[in-house]
Amino acid sequence: MKTGVTISLAQVPVTRGEVCANLERHLKMIEQSSYYDADVVVFPELSLTGYELDLAAELAFSPSPSNFKELSQASVENQIITIAGCPLKVKNDSKPTIGAVICFPDGTVQFYSKQHLHEGEGTYCSFGLSDYFFKVNGHQIALAICADFTELEHSRRAKKLGSDIYVVSALISKNGFEPDSKILSEIASEQGFPVLLSNHISVTGGWETCGKSSVWNSHGELVNNSSSKEYGLVLCNIMGNEVEANQT
Repeated sequence: MKTGVTISLAQVPVTRGEVCANLERHLKMIEQSSYYDADVVVFPELSLTGYELDLAAELAFSPSPSNFKELSQASVENQIITIAGCPLKVKNDSKPTIGAVICFPDGTVQFYSKQHLHEGEGTYCSFGLSDYFFKVNGHQIALAICADFTELEHSRRAKKLGSDIYVVSALISKNGFEPDSKILSEIASEQGFPVLLSNHISVTGGWETCGKSSVWNSHGELVNNSSSKEYGLVLCNIMGNEVEANQT
């Protein structure tokens, strides 16, 4: 049975390659998201390391729960699902994937790897092969990492396989926001589900990002975005066909 779900989109500054400093910011935003009774908190693409592809192999994590003890413990203590970005090692491949770690309130830790790469990413990273979904409060949420959403088959497959919310962890530049937001709006209206975007606010990997973490309802209408590059949260409440969002 579906009940309401609250998803927090975290806008945090990242420091190139400084995993410990970035993790501390994640832990604060997890706690803050829990304070607002969020069920899920979503961080941008490669949020734990920064979008620093030249460092991806050096900083890559093995996809093992033991490597994410602090993040997992924060999810347990705050009773929230956490989605954070990091490069993930691949067995028998020198190139890591652009991945996400998903930590659950019961201590479970799962992983997803970006399936579709932007031009140039393949020099440093390999691609994932499997879709990723999880359930909360009766909802099935599909996870996309940046370029995944530009391949429309990804969101179409998510809908076909039962997802009713589409969450995107990304790096979108100031110049890229308008065309990408058009794609995300069209995904929402075509598939008939809310689409949520968590984006960077820092310069990372040489990209001038724009923040503007956003929420579109199932008609493709923009419900709310942060309208800024400020450190904070966009909180999205989904109850039936009603979608509301506000910035903290």
